[in-house]
Amino acid sequence: MYGLLMLVFALHALLGANLGLSVDEAHYALYAAHPALSYFDHPPLVGWMQWPLVALDAPTALLRLVPGLFWLGTVLLVYLLALRLSADRSRTVQAQAGFWAMAALLLAPLLHILGIGLLPDTLLMCWSAALMLQTLRLMDRAPCDSLAQWLLLGLLLGLAGLSKYTAIFSAAAVAWCLLSAHGAALLRKPGLWLATLGALVLVSPVVLWNVQNHWVSFAYQLKHGAGSSWQALHLIRFLLVQALAFGPLLWWGGVGAGTVAARQRVVLSFFAIPFVVLAYLSGGGSSLPHWTAPAWVALAPFAGVGLARTWATGRRFKVQALVLLQALACVALPAVMLSAGMPFMEGKTASAESSDAPNPFADLHGWDAAGARAKLLAAQQGLDAVAVQNWTLASRIGWYARPLKVHVLEDRFDQFDLWAGKLAVGGSALLVDWSQLPYEPPLGAHGFAQCHKLERLEVRRWGYAVSSFDFYACRGWSGQPEPRLKSAADKAAESASAPTGPSKP
Repeated sequence: MYGLLMLVFALHALLGANLGLSVDEAHYALYAAHPALSYFDHPPLVGWMQWPLVALDAPTALLRLVPGLFWLGTVLLVYLLALRLSADRSRTVQAQAGFWAMAALLLAPLLHILGIGLLPDTLLMCWSAALMLQTLRLMDRAPCDSLAQWLLLGLLLGLAGLSKYTAIFSAAAVAWCLLSAHGAALLRKPGLWLATLGALVLVSPVVLWNVQNHWVSFAYQLKHGAGSSWQALHLIRFLLVQALAFGPLLWWGGVGAGTVAARQRVVLSFFAIPFVVLAYLSGGGSSLPHWTAPAWVALAPFAGVGLARTWATGRRFKVQALVLLQALACVALPAVMLSAGMPFMEGKTASAESSDAPNPFADLHGWDAAGARAKLLAAQQGLDAVAVQNWTLASRIGWYARPLKVHVLEDRFDQFDLWAGKLAVGGSALLVDWSQLPYEPPLGAHGFAQCHKLERLEVRRWGYAVSSFDFYACRGWSGQPEPRLKSAADKAAESASAPTGPSKP
């Protein structure tokens, strides 16, 4: 199994070296390019972890070794958790539980994405597994009297808090488990308060930054978490996506939970608390599939125990079928990422008149060439900034066109306003438009006095058209943004008459 782990790690590294950064990855890489105590939408650790490599201008292939190592650490921690949950059984049963726990993670498609791209969830799922293991230790009497064990707990809680705000769910699970094991006597443990103090000291940069920036992170997270009106349909969609993204093998956690010692079963709260809360929030449309990754990681050791029992009792056909299906999904997902969905998604672009989703895999291709082209064109036109009309476009062009400033031309406040500020009235910028999220050139009262189209960069993958970038030299900004998506007719007309530039293979 260790050989398979290293093979998957190597495949992650190979795939990561051949894909551009996603929108979230580029955003967090920019954290590292702008070191700070914290940031608008997340705590700072995802940026701090990359800062040495970004400071050395390391290539993407090297940056992606960071999430690969955290993924590897997560899987190994889950293996140790499975061994501990089955410690009262034979070594053979323990080994089988450990094997199946790792297998359940290896066959979860979405977890491979977090093993390639560094997101806050990549960090948090590792810290959550470590916290779960450390909590199990502290539930026993002897470790509970060791200050070193409590200091380790405080360190892990602090690192989790520096990774993502949803670490509060893991902290709640730690508290619930330890109170269940020790009762009110827990409050008389000096180590508890030492761990709490240590965790608070570690997360203090987040608090200090928010004090300096009018608590914008907490206000944003509260608004973001609240979502819109609650609908059962959103919840059903969320649950279906979860089943596809993480795979049914992890559901054997329910079987495993019924077989472990009763006092250990309480650590299921590391799964239950975040999953229930995020499932409820999904009803308001505010929960993304990967947010539950730490919860599923916490369920994996229980799934290992359950799968081992099912396998030992001879009921193997269902498990074998699911292993095959999930393995195919884990192979198919990287394949379509590498090909940008070609040829099945050629020509899929967005417009104001179409409800069809654009090609989701086009995100990973062409931004490096677009960034390089943007730097060259900006220099030729005497421009010192890039502008985009949607915040989701800012991080990738910002990363690949750095050190050019990036202005987001829409009426919202985000991290890019903290880095570059709003484009000044009368200002100029190189406007970049992307075919997968195309906007009309902003002119007049809600745009620039003039925008001159410079060229179009075509992005191709394996001989197929994937997307294109349009570059405009725009001057005389009004300061009153009102972005409008291009209609299908406008897009067709522009395609027929657009000046083209170099093509990105």
